[in-house]
Amino acid sequence: MLLKEYRICMPLTVAEYKIGQLYMISKHSHEQSDRGEGVEVVQNEPFEDPHHGNGQFTEKRVYLNSKLPSWARAVVPKIFYVTEKAWNYYPYTITEYTCSFLPKFSIHIETKYEDNKGSNNSIFDNEAKDLEREVCFIDIACDEIPERYYKESEDPKHFKSEKTGRGQLREGWRDSHQPIMCSYKLVTVKFEVWGLQTRVEQFVHKVVRDILLIGHRQAFAWVDEWYDMTMDEVREFERATQEATNKKIGVFPPAVSISSIPLLPSSVRSAPSSAPSTPLSTDAPEFLSVPKDRPRKKSAPETLTLPDPEKKATLNLPGIHSSDKPCRPKSE
Repeated sequence: MLLKEYRICMPLTVAEYKIGQLYMISKHSHEQSDRGEGVEVVQNEPFEDPHHGNGQFTEKRVYLNSKLPSWARAVVPKIFYVTEKAWNYYPYTITEYTCSFLPKFSIHIETKYEDNKGSNNSIFDNEAKDLEREVCFIDIACDEIPERYYKESEDPKHFKSEKTGRGQLREGWRDSHQPIMCSYKLVTVKFEVWGLQTRVEQFVHKVVRDILLIGHRQAFAWVDEWYDMTMDEVREFERATQEATNKKIGVFPPAVSISSIPLLPSSVRSAPSSAPSTPLSTDAPEFLSVPKDRPRKKSAPETLTLPDPEKKATLNLPGIHSSDKPCRPKSE
């Protein structure tokens, strides 16, 4: 298990971002989807939790075979997707990613939003007070993103909002900008396979970090598109965009409904605990199993050595390690 805490500041308020994060997620999913690959919305409905109160539950399938590294594409089915389940009790959310093909793989993300510049070091004390983790600051203005995702119109150093007057952020903007908010994300990655665990978990965190950086840059760069929206208007935008996205990737289920009444009571379907649940089965898929009576080739290697997706090693000391320096990989 590899645990990291990401802190991403934006020149917005938590109240404003309640609309912005819904708009950004829908539009981003649509833009990243193409024929056969992308984000299929399976379910999107209100949900009530006895502890967190009223929220919204969504379930999605993320088809991403071509986005996997070559060594991963060699061992997964051609039609490959990750299941995303999210419980949004804004300003607190829980998101889980699992894959039936890889039962020992999971990503668990807990998010909290506060109106500050990432200075709350005890925000996850109830969830991970005694767990060793690294704290990584992500700067939407100054951190580099993979070149293939760069758009000048979405660069906070160049973009300036007409409706809010905010933008054209410069180095050090977090120290003086008002308003300012922070997305605190506690991300747990598990891939419990001997010999591959460390490399895969590090690779997944690199991907998660890139997605967080790109998504939060877009949320601010699109502020003039969502700033005047009401909650009803952004929910309608969600519904229309989700239907268009499902058709774009070639999925034609019944129209996605965002109902006002939960289909199941909270007593029947509960939100996850503070950690991912253990899969019911951890057996490998049948077609990957080697028959017991099959003789083993003496020339076969004992282990498979894969290239390290991150050449630079990171030193993790016990406890929480926080630094104002962004935690970021080399630009691709």
